[in-house]
Amino acid sequence: MRALLLTAILALCAIPGAANAWWQKDWSYRKPITIDAAAAGITQPAGRVPLLIRLHSGDFSFADAQDDGKDIRFVAADDKTPLAFHLESFDPLLGVASAWVDVADFPVGTKKQIWLYYGNKKAPAAADSHATFDADYGAVYHFDDTAGSPPHDATANGSNALTAPGALSQASIVGKGAKFVGGAAVTVPASAALEIKAGAPFTFSAWVKPDAPQARAGLYARHDGGGSLIVGLDQGVPFVEVNGQRAAATTALTKGQWTHLAVVADGKSVTLYVGGKSATALTAALPALNTPAALGGDAAGASSGLANYVGEMDEVRLSRVERPADLIQADASAQGPDTKLVSIGEDEKPSGLDFGLFGVIVGSVDGLAWGVIAILGLMGALSWYVIWTKISLANRLDKANDLFLHQFREHGDKPLALADGGPDAPRITRSSIFRIYRAGAEEIRRRIAHGRVALDGEGAAVVRAMMDSALVRENQGLSASLVWLTIAISGGPFLGLLGTVMGVMITFASIALAGDVNINAIAPGISAALLATIAGLAVAIPALFGYNYILLRNKNISANMTVFTDEFVTRVSEAFRDGRDAH
Repeated sequence: MRALLLTAILALCAIPGAANAWWQKDWSYRKPITIDAAAAGITQPAGRVPLLIRLHSGDFSFADAQDDGKDIRFVAADDKTPLAFHLESFDPLLGVASAWVDVADFPVGTKKQIWLYYGNKKAPAAADSHATFDADYGAVYHFDDTAGSPPHDATANGSNALTAPGALSQASIVGKGAKFVGGAAVTVPASAALEIKAGAPFTFSAWVKPDAPQARAGLYARHDGGGSLIVGLDQGVPFVEVNGQRAAATTALTKGQWTHLAVVADGKSVTLYVGGKSATALTAALPALNTPAALGGDAAGASSGLANYVGEMDEVRLSRVERPADLIQADASAQGPDTKLVSIGEDEKPSGLDFGLFGVIVGSVDGLAWGVIAILGLMGALSWYVIWTKISLANRLDKANDLFLHQFREHGDKPLALADGGPDAPRITRSSIFRIYRAGAEEIRRRIAHGRVALDGEGAAVVRAMMDSALVRENQGLSASLVWLTIAISGGPFLGLLGTVMGVMITFASIALAGDVNINAIAPGISAALLATIAGLAVAIPALFGYNYILLRNKNISANMTVFTDEFVTRVSEAFRDGRDAH
């Protein structure tokens, strides 16, 4: 019995299981995405970060995802919590995509892992740009619109621009980008989400790529009465002006090269960041600003002497809070062309009974085959129950028989001494040999009660007959229910074969109706049909081994009962041949 249990445990352990939990089994693939804050030099909390994830054909199988990327999902490290995200671009023909993922607890000086899931052709779209950005973003412009359309705001504020840039670049720093050719600026509307109160915090950030050095080229400008805020390039050198007070970096930007710029106001000072690093600061507080702003030039009606910017711009963000320096650094690192912040791992496929090759087979099994497999499952469960009960019975009988024979032989000169069970009656009475012995002993006692003390040949034959009758009943008890094992052995494979043949027939009939003859149409149905045969063999093989083992155990028990019958009849014949009382 222990051997059978060990075999079952080993068989269960051999079934492959998922190395890690799998978010939802409807998705066929996942990738680990590692966020390495230490590699990017982020040593202070950055807060909630909308993180850019770039995909290309070298690290992502576009053929296994939906054509528009609707099945893409991002899940937290616990493999349970979906993360808000949206796709800025997804082009399976070019093999490139970019996604923004809301990472609420950005790591500080350590690594963090999230999961990218894909490979579900039936999944609905789940992207949500509004949820990707926190409520303190007043406006975010990806410039991913069609040519001639004003940029739309990716946040929930709806601060869509009023005018369009001169052109769109199809290959910007992140997907599409705005291309300024010296014409009119992009007008950003005045709204409650973009209002700046006097002395309030504020953050502006953008990627810029100047085409040529210009004098006072405006990147972001806003005027309200006597107050103003200007971010621009003067001969390629980034600068920020607040109410005419100016602070500039020390180095000009490289022509034709993307650079991340940011301006952060905390109510007391205004800091200019270049490439994610602090470049200069200005001791000033922002004035109250509640008028339209301009990107790539100056606001309508303003006379600040700003030139219209010539170059490209992308990923403009306006926040009504002071963003942490490490968030500026994280944006510059993650969104740059050579990021060290984000790395994408290899594809992982699920394993276990619900996944992989076995999952394909199970998914192709039709209702008829499931019916056959269900019947075989009941047969298998019944056969294992029979094996368990019969082996348990054999173990109990062997122990009880050994105890009875030991005590019987201790009373060799008194063969009827244990007729009532003796001192170990509770255990001895479980013995099959004792029950045969008691049948013979009761016959002898009956004869003695009727005055027939001597046991002649005919009397010994009667005693043997009573014991043989009890032996037959014991053998019948040993063989009870074994018929279920013989049914499982002989019927299981045939029932499984019936399911396979019918499954193959249905598969070929379906192919004939569909008119689609290819290996992808045939293979799943055939492999699923063969599952019924495997189920039949899985029922028959353990039943066969168990049946043969039980027969051997029962044969030994029956032989011991037969030998004891001969021994007992011989002893009582000797003890009672002269009419002596052998009690």
